[in-house]
Amino acid sequence: MSERRAARAAADHAHRTAIRSTRRRRPFLVALVATLGSLVGIAVVVAVVASVFVGGLARSFDAGRDTIADPFPDGARPSATGGENILLIGSDARAQGGPEGARPELGGRSDTLMLAHVPADRQHVYLMSIMRDSWVEVPGHGRAKINAAYSWGGVALTTQTVEQLLDVRIDHVAEIDFAGFEDMTDALGGVTVDSPVAFSARGHDFTTGANRLDGAAALAFVRERYAFADADHTRVRNQQAFMRGVVDGLLSRDTITNPGRIQDFVTATSEHLSVDAGLSFSRLVGLGWSLRGVGADDLVTFTVPTAGSGTSPDGQSIVRLNGLEVSSLSQALRSDDVAGWLTDNPQ
Repeated sequence: MSERRAARAAADHAHRTAIRSTRRRRPFLVALVATLGSLVGIAVVVAVVASVFVGGLARSFDAGRDTIADPFPDGARPSATGGENILLIGSDARAQGGPEGARPELGGRSDTLMLAHVPADRQHVYLMSIMRDSWVEVPGHGRAKINAAYSWGGVALTTQTVEQLLDVRIDHVAEIDFAGFEDMTDALGGVTVDSPVAFSARGHDFTTGANRLDGAAALAFVRERYAFADADHTRVRNQQAFMRGVVDGLLSRDTITNPGRIQDFVTATSEHLSVDAGLSFSRLVGLGWSLRGVGADDLVTFTVPTAGSGTSPDGQSIVRLNGLEVSSLSQALRSDDVAGWLTDNPQ
């Protein structure tokens, strides 16, 4: 009898111990389930908010920017390559959209011309400046300064001229007027640029090295050319420094954690922007996602090789291009090996 009572007592003790053990574990399980539930809930909320925010950005971008009606030339064009080439045009007045693609600003000239090359491996972005006074062949007009192409035939002739010069296909075109430089700078709360020299322009003083610029100062910084002995060469370097400053500002913690600032930047930029029909907000988002591993230090800037200044037959001051180096650059763009070309042709 005593043995049976001892066995029952042992069984009861084991049962009570199991219950206590279960009760001790239960708060942890409840907390775990609650935490996971909370995380799922937060994820859903974040997804909804992000969707609404991105949708708002898309509406702001698509509502603000214009579409260039005919940005690409007719006829035969260079073949597409593995990389992607985007022509960036800075002008005093952006393209005007519309069913006829009316361009009342024709007669002006493009003041800034850059080619953004995005390689297939998406490890860098190469931003190449083409000097505005470069003496080139403009289709249908003979030899002239490259910025005259915009005056004679707008974006389409500019695209055709660059494609002919470099023998590469332009996949997309974006045009921004210079007021956009000012507004996008202010939307970011200012940008920091590294000036190669000290100079003054339009009431603003710039020191050698880092300068923090507001919109008005940024516009003066990218447009000035007469303050420099080499004129457009330093101005091109300043424009490259400004673009780097914008990228730094966009990727800064102060911006990426501030939805309002991102919204302001998209709105400010799109209001001064014209793009080809294929460069939609969704396309830009896709391109941006493919470049998610690229940082500010991966933006590489350089200039189409030149061979000094000169005078055209009709007395214009011009910039001569280095034909051999331009030819090798063209091959590098087609073979998607700009990195190798820059190693062989450091600037």
